[in-house]
Amino acid sequence: MDDEQLEKSSDFAGVPDAFQRLWTPHRMVYIESNKHPTDIADPFCVAPTLTDEKALIVARGKTAYVILNLFPYNSGHLLVCPYRHVAMYDEATADEITEIGTLTQTAMQVLSEVAHCEGFNIGMNQGRIAGAGVADHLHQHIVPRWSTDANFFPIIAKTKALPQLLGEMREQLADAWPTNP
Repeated sequence: MDDEQLEKSSDFAGVPDAFQRLWTPHRMVYIESNKHPTDIADPFCVAPTLTDEKALIVARGKTAYVILNLFPYNSGHLLVCPYRHVAMYDEATADEITEIGTLTQTAMQVLSEVAHCEGFNIGMNQGRIAGAGVADHLHQHIVPRWSTDANFFPIIAKTKALPQLLGEMREQLADAWPTNP
C-alpha cells in the first residue's frame, strides 16, 4: 500500500473532542458481559464459591458478603451482596436487609480506618434502566470519598486514577475487618 492509499487521521469524519483516549482492553470483559447477559454467570453468585483472594471478597456474613468492585470509581469501592440470587431490594428478606445494613456500617468504619476517607457515596441502582451493571443480583455500593479525589485528572484528562491495586486493598480491608462486627 502506498502513501496515497493511506487515510490521514485528520481526514476522519467527526468533530474532535476534548477527550484523551486511555486504551483499556481489559474492560472488554465487562462490555461483552452486557451483550449476552444470559450467557454469562452472575458474578455475585460465582464469587462466594471462590477463595476470598480470587473473588476479592473482604468479609462474609450469614446472608450477605462484602466484595471489592472489579470496576471501581475510587480505591476501596465495595459492594455488599446477598448470597441469595435476588434482583430487587423489596425482594430481600428482613435478615438480608439487616445484614446488608450491618455490613455497610462495618465497611464504612473499616474504610475510614484503613483508607482515611472523609465521606461516602452509598446506594443501589435497581434495574438495568436505573444503571445497574448487574441488574439481576441486588448489591449496594459503598464508595469512599476524599476531598482530593475529584482533582484535575478526571475533569481535564477524562481519566480516573486508582492508586492502589485491588488485591492489596482487599488484603488491607480484610485484615482490618472485625471478627464480630
